[in-house]
Amino acid sequence: MTGSQTPPSFQLAYVPGVTPTKWVRIWHERLPDVPLTLVQVTAAEACGVLRDGGADAGFVRLPVDGADLSAIPLYTETTVVVVPKDHVVAAVDEVSAGELADEIVLHPLDETLDWEHRPGQPAKDRPATTADAVELVAAGVGVLVVPQSLARLHHRKDLTYRPLTDAPESRVALSWPQEKTTDLVEDFIGIVRGRTVNSTRGRAQAAARQPKKATGPEGEGARRKPAGGKPAARSAAGGPRGGSGGRPGKGGKPAKGNKGSKGGRPRRRS
Repeated sequence: MTGSQTPPSFQLAYVPGVTPTKWVRIWHERLPDVPLTLVQVTAAEACGVLRDGGADAGFVRLPVDGADLSAIPLYTETTVVVVPKDHVVAAVDEVSAGELADEIVLHPLDETLDWEHRPGQPAKDRPATTADAVELVAAGVGVLVVPQSLARLHHRKDLTYRPLTDAPESRVALSWPQEKTTDLVEDFIGIVRGRTVNSTRGRAQAAARQPKKATGPEGEGARRKPAGGKPAARSAAGGPRGGSGGRPGKGGKPAKGNKGSKGGRPRRRS
């Protein structure tokens, strides 16, 4: 390795609510020589971090803002409403957006849901973050609608949540810059998609492009045939058939008519 070369590494961005632990563990098992660094980003800044080279790939919330980023949708989250444990909503299994008409519904500035018509009554001020909105819910100021993973991330003992049946849903995707689809990015795509270590993508694909040693008739490993075509047949005694010695008769004695040496034994061939 020269002084200008640096060892390979991989930077993985992820937005709040995404837990990349499983995929990171598989990465360390398959590529122990390539360090993976996690970069936590907000949903709003995730695409910018990928474009600026702050991460090689990232778990983002769709949609991505631009055609220069590739994205593989992974899963869709359930949308829930976060309420105090003594709230009336806590007594039901699920709730509709219409049932929140009289509630103050907090809309933080980092909201990840794409609403056409927001439910409930707006608060006087919008909280800066989802974490701030959760604090306001605990204080009894209003309720909060978020993807379920964010409700779990900001869990409090005095709060609970219930599914909201007719709300927009948040989709999580793996994204990366199209022009930077490196072998390491392909490796991570394979891990996320559940490919085996012997997959033909990523590093395995690069290895497949390497020339292989020929093993056919013209190759280095070809088995040589004996001159003259077919190999000579061997007698029951292990020697070649034919020749002046003749074929042995029953009991290993020479056949009648064959002239041998003294004692009737067949003459040895030199």
